[in-house]
Amino acid sequence: MTTLKGLKGTAIQFLDEDPVVYVGTWSSAGALNTNRAYSGGSGIATSGVIFGGYTTPGSYVGNTETYNGTAFTEVNDMSTGRGALGYAGATQSNALAISGVSPYRTNVEKWDGSSWTETGDVSVARNSGSGAGTSTAAIYFGGSSPALSPTRTASNESFNGSSWTEVGDLNTAKGQMAGSGTSTSAFAIAGSPNGSALLSTVEQWNGSAWTETTDINTARRSLGASSGSGTVTATLIFGGYATPAQVANTESWDGSAWTEVADMAAARSDFAGTGTTTSALASGGEPNYGATEEWSFPPATASTLQEGDMWFNSSSSTLKGYGTAAGIPAATWSSGGNLNTGRNYLPEFSFATQTAGFAVGGNISPKQQTEQYNGSSWTEVADLNSTLYGRSGFGTNASAVVAGGNGPPTSTNSETWDNSSWTEGNNLNTARRDAAGAGITTAGLVIGAPAVVESYNGTSYTEVADLNTGRSELGGGGTSTSALVFGGYPSTAATESWDGTSWTEVSDLNSARSDNGTACISNQGALYFGNGNEYWNGSSWTEVNDLSTSRVGLGGNGTTTSALAFGGYPITASTEEWTVTAAVGTVTTS
Repeated sequence: MTTLKGLKGTAIQFLDEDPVVYVGTWSSAGALNTNRAYSGGSGIATSGVIFGGYTTPGSYVGNTETYNGTAFTEVNDMSTGRGALGYAGATQSNALAISGVSPYRTNVEKWDGSSWTETGDVSVARNSGSGAGTSTAAIYFGGSSPALSPTRTASNESFNGSSWTEVGDLNTAKGQMAGSGTSTSAFAIAGSPNGSALLSTVEQWNGSAWTETTDINTARRSLGASSGSGTVTATLIFGGYATPAQVANTESWDGSAWTEVADMAAARSDFAGTGTTTSALASGGEPNYGATEEWSFPPATASTLQEGDMWFNSSSSTLKGYGTAAGIPAATWSSGGNLNTGRNYLPEFSFATQTAGFAVGGNISPKQQTEQYNGSSWTEVADLNSTLYGRSGFGTNASAVVAGGNGPPTSTNSETWDNSSWTEGNNLNTARRDAAGAGITTAGLVIGAPAVVESYNGTSYTEVADLNTGRSELGGGGTSTSALVFGGYPSTAATESWDGTSWTEVSDLNSARSDNGTACISNQGALYFGNGNEYWNGSSWTEVNDLSTSRVGLGGNGTTTSALAFGGYPITASTEEWTVTAAVGTVTTS
């Protein structure tokens, strides 16, 4: 008798509930110690900081609390209690508290992870303005003050780490908007021109002027955004006030369009919102001054759907599948915008995406070029500090790390990216080149070359369990607790899965290969592409459609259903996009 296992190499799973699609959702999190609204924040869902605000009943506070993904802890207060302040910052240890009210103030304070320091004042005292950037390079725009005429302002000021300078004004005077991005590339999203009218407009800052771009779907004010960790190619907005009350709506920007995604559990406005498109935090606000919600993708340990999965739902007694006829991905590669600089030996970035891609370094002089992709074209941004090539990488195009590489000799060098510049960080313990990377900037892995694996906690590297098969030029990706590596040099088809503690040998690639591109965000799904293309469904590899241009040494971003391939050898600037439209459906059998 013919069986599915005989045909496809896998058996049917029996599940009580359908697995979850790998998309973001909101969940309840630890409450603030000091209930408040109109506060500021920085960081992500597992590592954030909230400061300032207005308590109920009524007083302005300087209370500062850090969040570890579970609970808030009181730390050192701001020097001046205030609310409706502007804020900027990308991490738990990098924040700026700007202006605000109690009464109207011009003073600015800088947070370094343990204490606040007064720095240069803004020119005009105001509240309800918005910020973008970091504690050393920020902008502050819009807001209101009774000293202004009219009350709302279009003013925009730029911060260089010590003082503020007036730069190009917004096109529309407004306040209560969301800010996202950097000091040279930012969004001013929605808001109100007078405190009652609501806007859906978005303005984009290019470092010298603001330009109107695509509107959001729901007009509102007093909303949250992915603040200092957002970009003009990948931003999340959530909550706010939209007539006649607060809303829970969440929208995601992919570089070309705003898409409605999962709503918050509770509608709210005037809260601290911060994070990224995959890890965000909403704390306090009206009407519940203490509640916190986290935006995240399913954890690597969850039963998450991958293209081609098939299972029997024992609750509904139906056979189900995810994807094209419950089979393997049927997508093909299509042309995208070319890199500005063709090159090879490009690192992979697990959580950069098809519409927010990241190409760094490579083996074309001067070997320091950094480019970001918005879904259609690449833009050159700040260069790396070093001229190494063959580096490993992890993170997103807004927050990333590169490590190791070849000069020659091989190096322990490590650099971090904050969406505006590269900074030298603590070195690897073991020099190497052509290693794989996985995870994000606060929880990453550098894997292999030859067998050594090191974990990164946002500051320093620690050696963890070695690979079973030592190799370089290997493919890999995932998270710090759910990673996958495959192929490599010397020529091998070996695949290993990481559970946060140890590596386990799993099914080999169909063909031994090395130095290919990858798209992999957990050990349950991967693409390995270049001179051939194979798809991993969590248990086995299947050959799928190849790139239009065969190559090695290329870069890769994204997932098994939405990936990006760029550069490579023979030296090329070519970019290709892999897109699968998949859905859960009932499988018809005969």
